[in-house]
Amino acid sequence: MDKQAFFQKIVTFTTAVHEVTFDFTKDVRPEGITPVQYSILEYIAVSQPVTLSQISDCKNISMPNTSRELKKLTEKNLCEKLDVAEDRRKQMIRLSDAGQAMMNEAFERIGERFLNRIKEVPPKELAEINHALDILQSKVFNTQQ
Repeated sequence: MDKQAFFQKIVTFTTAVHEVTFDFTKDVRPEGITPVQYSILEYIAVSQPVTLSQISDCKNISMPNTSRELKKLTEKNLCEKLDVAEDRRKQMIRLSDAGQAMMNEAFERIGERFLNRIKEVPPKELAEINHALDILQSKVFNTQQ
């Protein structure tokens, strides 16, 4: 296998993922939430509880900026910080009930767009896509390596 050609396929694939993600999420962000704040909320929603440094690393935002945005989100009652009993210096961040409800609504709209996109895909191909996603997740996108 030509590894350079394979790598180019991965680059093309990840670019397409970003484009489709944009299509699925446009107009989903609630009013009063900046794109950066929405991105943080989305990350928390799928990975919670998380630390400040995890958000900072994943979203490529400096720690001070991440802290400032989390403060704004906390003030809007969309997320909350929890102290870690074993380490008082460490805090975990999760969505508040209001933040969870907001993200559930956003994901519902995104899900509708996704289902609309795959509505013509035959069941056999959906099963193949599902299997391919499992392999990609475990072999390429696994962050535990």
